Amino acid sequence: MKKIFFGITGILFICLVISSCHKIDVPVTSELTPSVFPITQAQFEEASGPVYIAVRNDYSGSYFFCEDASTDEAVLPTFGGNWLDGNKYVELHRHTWTQDNAWVNSLWTYCENIIGVSNQTLSIFNSAPTGSAKNTGIAEIKTMRAFAYFMLMDNYGNVPLDTLYGNTVLHTNTPRTQVFTWIESQLKAAIPYLPTATGTTTYGKPTQWFAYSLLAKMYLNAQVYTGTSRNDDCIAACDQVISSGSFGLEPMATYLQQFYPTNGPSMKEFIFAIPYDASVTSGYMFYARYDLNRNLGIKYSYSGSTAGSYVDPVLNQSTGNGLVNNQPSGPRMTTASYYAHFDDPNDIRNKQWLTGPQYWADGTPIMVYTTNLGYNQFYTGSNPSGSYTYALNITPLVDNGSRNGATSFDLGNDEIAWNIGIRNIKFFPDYTNTISRNQNNDIPVFRYSDIILMKAEAILRGGTATLGATALSLINQIKAVRTTTPALASVTLNDIYNERCKEFAWESWHRNDMIRFGHYEDSWGLGKTNTDTYREIFPIPTIGFQSNPKLVQNTGY
Repeated sequence: MKKIFFGITGILFICLVISSCHKIDVPVTSELTPSVFPITQAQFEEASGPVYIAVRNDYSGSYFFCEDASTDEAVLPTFGGNWLDGNKYVELHRHTWTQDNAWVNSLWTYCENIIGVSNQTLSIFNSAPTGSAKNTGIAEIKTMRAFAYFMLMDNYGNVPLDTLYGNTVLHTNTPRTQVFTWIESQLKAAIPYLPTATGTTTYGKPTQWFAYSLLAKMYLNAQVYTGTSRNDDCIAACDQVISSGSFGLEPMATYLQQFYPTNGPSMKEFIFAIPYDASVTSGYMFYARYDLNRNLGIKYSYSGSTAGSYVDPVLNQSTGNGLVNNQPSGPRMTTASYYAHFDDPNDIRNKQWLTGPQYWADGTPIMVYTTNLGYNQFYTGSNPSGSYTYALNITPLVDNGSRNGATSFDLGNDEIAWNIGIRNIKFFPDYTNTISRNQNNDIPVFRYSDIILMKAEAILRGGTATLGATALSLINQIKAVRTTTPALASVTLNDIYNERCKEFAWESWHRNDMIRFGHYEDSWGLGKTNTDTYREIFPIPTIGFQSNPKLVQNTGY
């Protein structure tokens, strides 16, 4: 199998039971005591499984929606009464969320769960015999805990620092600047004990290069987090990754393959990725379900869809003869303002988008069968149930352009509505999985291109250029393998922002970028006009106060 999986084993379960027992008069009947497990590297890896399961659990769900659907990058409108879901999508899009928003609550739970499982695992590791395997195991788990705290700090600002398993003392919020410093210290202390190898042996686990990448991201955003810029520190962290020689940029021919369901340890841009597998019940990866137009299931073999013996079947009309047409939900799209960044016709990254007329492999237009009223809910003719067949055409979402009124978040509940919105299929629909809508595509957290662009940005923001590279040469490194358009002659911060929009679509960095570049208060899409700057962090959610009444709500909420 091309994935790396971390499972909870019977051995780990016994170990956890022993380590959490409080009755000292109960005799030990198992030989699996902290003095004998874990000891070896393999045992520490086995015992680390729950942490990686926790990381995988909701990164493609709650984390994606909070990072991308709160920006102009992604929006999930309603279609009639479909996808209203307690207003959780419209609130993210329009920046009107409260502490009760479902995504705001589930993201908090996701991060806190990683932290709690990490603390529990560290309590086991700390009791293990001294040795290099123990040092590495502790460093890896502390790094993953630091990553969880980074996500928590980035999204919620002042958050409680709870680092001891079994401690029942409730903590109030720690100032964001102190959380920043704590994460930094944790990563620096872990780096000497983290592996430097790349490939199968460390795939899906933290290495030194992951720690340096996370430090670079923190330093690049330090002005936002702490009020003090750390551009030279960002450059130094990036240089550690660059100088390792362990990574490279994919050429145009293989750029999109990085995100296929067959991706994995061989991807030379991946510094850290979260492995997903369609057969694993924790951590569902459902991107195609949301992003693939619902009339394209057969073309992209969605969840085992197939045309059977038909050649260019008419959707909703052709049946039998082996035809299977599982329809994706297909409600998620991008906005006009975000898609405007894709203005270079020679750029390979344009191919991640579904837009305009859609065709079968032989160039024949994809035809869809419906009724007059099914095609257009506003049909007023004399034959609403009459047959209507049309050529599938995906049209852009127009800002404030709902057919139900400029202020509506509802696009309608007909074929016209369901075909509105340019869709992203960067994480290509999983043609390898025929039994469910889950996907095998691993999701990169850090890619080498991010290192290059972070360094370029840090230089433009006042950092000192190093290793003979300038901001211009760095951004042109990216362009040289993404487009045949001539290199830039000069570079500005706006160029960096545009390039980041092209490069990291659907990779959950856009909220972070918009805040840093001052665009989070812009207007976009279906009625986003809110300019409240306090919304650059989310409110402490209701679920947080339910478990810890000592928390203090963020300003503005």
